Amino acid sequence: MHQNQLVKPEKRSNLRLKIGKWYFCQKRKFEHIKHPKKWAKNHATLFPWHPVFKHQSLILRPLKDVDMYLQENKRTNLKLAIAHMDQVVIKPGELFSLWHLVGKPTKRKGYLEGLVLNQGKIDKGIGGGLCQLGNLLFWLFAHSPLLITERHRHSFDVFPDVNRQVPFGAGATLSYNYLDFQVINPTEHSYQLHLWLDETYLHGELRCSEKPNASFSIEEQNHQIKHQLWGGYSRHNQLVQLEKRADGSIYRRIIAENHALMCYNPFLESVKK
Repeated sequence: MHQNQLVKPEKRSNLRLKIGKWYFCQKRKFEHIKHPKKWAKNHATLFPWHPVFKHQSLILRPLKDVDMYLQENKRTNLKLAIAHMDQVVIKPGELFSLWHLVGKPTKRKGYLEGLVLNQGKIDKGIGGGLCQLGNLLFWLFAHSPLLITERHRHSFDVFPDVNRQVPFGAGATLSYNYLDFQVINPTEHSYQLHLWLDETYLHGELRCSEKPNASFSIEEQNHQIKHQLWGGYSRHNQLVQLEKRADGSIYRRIIAENHALMCYNPFLESVKK
């Protein structure tokens, strides 16, 4: 099947979903035992390292048919999660893993119900809303020489492009622990991640122990909306990292490819003012 031809989504039973999640969680744990990794786990005081890239995203984003208390709870969930990740240092050869640092988000740890997507539908679950953290981390690391080794795309495009600040698909979906976000440091320098919240935004900054000798930007290519044979619509694109080196040369590399089923009519006319 061509990658732009997506099958009609199949509704899975709750039992099947629970069994599948349990299986993949156990598989991940077994892989960690069988193939131990060199994890980034050490935290350090924030030094005046050289800035690489900084980004922020709105915490309370009004969404259609989403109760605002789920957005408020997301703030709590984000605060708990970034406490385990802020100031972590990724040394040469080390692997950064979101779930390895954060652990399982549970009610006992203080996590609250937040927004989750369940087979393309809006739902709620403990620890919901952490995908905003995955999205921020993807955008930060995409503007650096660190390599994204594990990133899962969203299977559904749920919300229209209203005030979108980054290209479609510039993020990462998360689910403990089998949908992780991982990055490896292939350079000779150390990098440090700084994450914090204020009343309005989730902030992130990536720093390096040495002054960067290249700058990075992201562009979208091959964006398409397809009418599937079964009647629905799908959306597709590629995200390309542009590395501008000190000698002026530019190196292009595809870092993400997205294929998602759209949960809204892509051809709705905009409201005239």
